[in-house]
Amino acid sequence: MMTTQSTSDPSSQSFVTADYVVFAAMPMISMAIGLYQALKKQPDSANTDDFFTGGRSLPAVPVGLSLCASFMSAVQVLGVPSEAFRFGFKFLYMCLGQSINSLLTAYLFLPVFFRLRIKSTNQYLKIRFGRGMQLLGSVQFLVATVLYTGVVIYAPALILKQATGLNLWLSIFSTGIICTLYTTLGGIKAVIWTDVFQIIVMLSGFVAIFVHGTLLVGGPGVVLEIANNGSRLNFNDFDFDPRRRYTFWSLSVGGALVWLSMYGVNQAQVQRYISCRTEKDAQWAIFVNQLGLYLIVSSAVACGIVMFAYYINCDPLKSGILSSPDLYVPYFVLDIFRNYPGFPGLFLACAYSGTLSTVSTSINAMAAVTMEDVLLPHLLHMNQKKQILLSKGLSLIYGAACILIAALSSLLDWGVLQGSFTVMTVISGPLLGVFILGMFVPATNRLGAFSGLLLGFCASLWLAVGSILYPPSEATMGVLPSYVDQCEPGILNDTQHHLHSISTPLLPNNPRGLHDFYAISYLYFGVVGTSVAVLVGIFVSFASGPTKRADLKDGLLWWDLGKKQEDPPAECKGPQSLQLVPLNEAAHA
Repeated sequence: MMTTQSTSDPSSQSFVTADYVVFAAMPMISMAIGLYQALKKQPDSANTDDFFTGGRSLPAVPVGLSLCASFMSAVQVLGVPSEAFRFGFKFLYMCLGQSINSLLTAYLFLPVFFRLRIKSTNQYLKIRFGRGMQLLGSVQFLVATVLYTGVVIYAPALILKQATGLNLWLSIFSTGIICTLYTTLGGIKAVIWTDVFQIIVMLSGFVAIFVHGTLLVGGPGVVLEIANNGSRLNFNDFDFDPRRRYTFWSLSVGGALVWLSMYGVNQAQVQRYISCRTEKDAQWAIFVNQLGLYLIVSSAVACGIVMFAYYINCDPLKSGILSSPDLYVPYFVLDIFRNYPGFPGLFLACAYSGTLSTVSTSINAMAAVTMEDVLLPHLLHMNQKKQILLSKGLSLIYGAACILIAALSSLLDWGVLQGSFTVMTVISGPLLGVFILGMFVPATNRLGAFSGLLLGFCASLWLAVGSILYPPSEATMGVLPSYVDQCEPGILNDTQHHLHSISTPLLPNNPRGLHDFYAISYLYFGVVGTSVAVLVGIFVSFASGPTKRADLKDGLLWWDLGKKQEDPPAECKGPQSLQLVPLNEAAHA
């Protein structure tokens, strides 16, 4: 068994020419794909539908790989291995939560959106609850996506600074500009085909880290033995305590709702489902995505366990070498590949690939929501070419906004994984509740939907802010022990000073009452927001006069999908009217 021999500042182990060449090839190829899609001859009838949904003609496999790639941003490249290092193999239960989400999305939510043939999920909210709810849903989506994307851009900038010493601000601006350019030029087709390339790069990076790290430790058997002795093989954690950061329940139940808010009703994902040729293709895309997530999450968790085995006798975070868990992976890569030029560059390309994918998807989705939900009613007399130009201009604006948020993200003391999930679930969780009310609770009226959304958002925001002001201790969260037994003397002398310099939580060691409530796992924030939205919506609707089943247009409820739609809802009529396609016809569209 080997342990790390490097205790120097990781930034001193700088990139060499081969690393820069390997890394630079990835964004260059991504940009080339975007330019190719932009320069391809477009039909004379090209419109915003082509820009945002690819003319609804894309095959299932690339769309599924694109969905997978956009999940695996640098946030996950940094966050998942470090969480596995600190909390163990049980993080793999996240795959169970993702599987539940995939089934619910494919068979409950996707058919409704696909049959309505909409470009924005918020168009459903307009048909069901009116224009006000559409605009409110649009604003919530835009705010959540800008904040989330900013965190995603910040993550690789952190890696670049750690690995190469490159200025943090230069990294942020280069990432944002590259994404914005090829997304603006090529639209959804550029997003999806660059994602296919980027998912290959990401998997290659994880495989290289896992294989080389395992060999340095002494082989898979040694890694598993060390992990078992260090309590990392902990699949039997069925603790019901909601304050435990990761348990079977938080990862499966809480994780399922987190992913459902991001995959079931989020515009960035739904926009790609409806880009498929048929509903069956869209469902297959979701299942291809799920297979890819199994591979990526498993690879990331395995790399985290290998890191733990490699640093079994000198945890670089606990010893004071690192200032944040997010720096585990770049430090580990620079350490084990110091004599292998090009491999650190591959890892950086791995993290960068995921970020380009996520950011490009988000920018395209935000432009689509703004066009379809906010501006379109005022642009009925604008021709399609001008609408496409306006859509590209919106992509540029949102790219700039994401860069600004990335710069501000550097001021927050959040782990990138928790930070990104918290931003999305606080806003998307209550919105998921409104879609559940609309599709599955016929009695829900407008007042109930608005009340549920408002109180659900207030509840999840209150919980998130409380968790920032009163963060739980490591013992409360269930962080597993690590060791500094064989660190170099100089490192050991600095360890005590490092531990004292870390800011202590405002929360007492044995919290009670409200402070104890703030300590619940961030995976439950979305559960709280969604549950409050649904319960309040039902209560207010029945108290104020429930909507009568006969007053609802066909196609708005999930169980109406098989009915023949004779006339589209009035809200869908116009120059770009939405077509409600019966389920049996949608499968063969």
